[in-house]
Amino acid sequence: MIAVPAKRPPVPLSLERIIDAALHIADGQGLRRLTMRRLGDALQVEAMAIYHHLPRGKEALLDVLAEHVTTVHVDPSEPASWQDRARAWARAGRTALLEHPGVLSLALTKPPKGSALIAIREQAEQLRDAGLADAAGAVRALRAYVFGSVAVEVQQSGWADPDATVRDARTAEGEREFEDGLDALISGLER
Repeated sequence: MIAVPAKRPPVPLSLERIIDAALHIADGQGLRRLTMRRLGDALQVEAMAIYHHLPRGKEALLDVLAEHVTTVHVDPSEPASWQDRARAWARAGRTALLEHPGVLSLALTKPPKGSALIAIREQAEQLRDAGLADAAGAVRALRAYVFGSVAVEVQQSGWADPDATVRDARTAEGEREFEDGLDALISGLER
């Protein structure tokens, strides 16, 4: 009798799997190439199966991706000055955005929702609790700085230019320039 290998059960579809596959497509091929059909193919499911997790379809997918890359948390239990907290938030935000250049345009254009909005409120609360008077204004300035800085780094990497030789957006020079700008911004917020 010949033994027939057992079929592996399919990996259940989850929002986390959908996000991971969508990020892989967007980062590798660009946001324009992210379609529900292509995403379904990557997940080895019919595209309609994705709608069970995202009933609004592609618009909901784009919202979820923007929320995913802009939701940044920093441990509030460590005693720190507001300057240290602001630096930690900015660095974490930069890292998250540089990991997924394919969805940077979503992060720049979609208003924060869900967990991203909660994280922004937490950030303002932590900065206020650490002694910063205009915490909400500081959070807006920090977000604008991080998003703009990452946009420049991604642009310089050639990632969005189909004819360019792409290099990693994370460079020592980019890191240094980011830190210099962050120091200047924090100094300005101290006034």
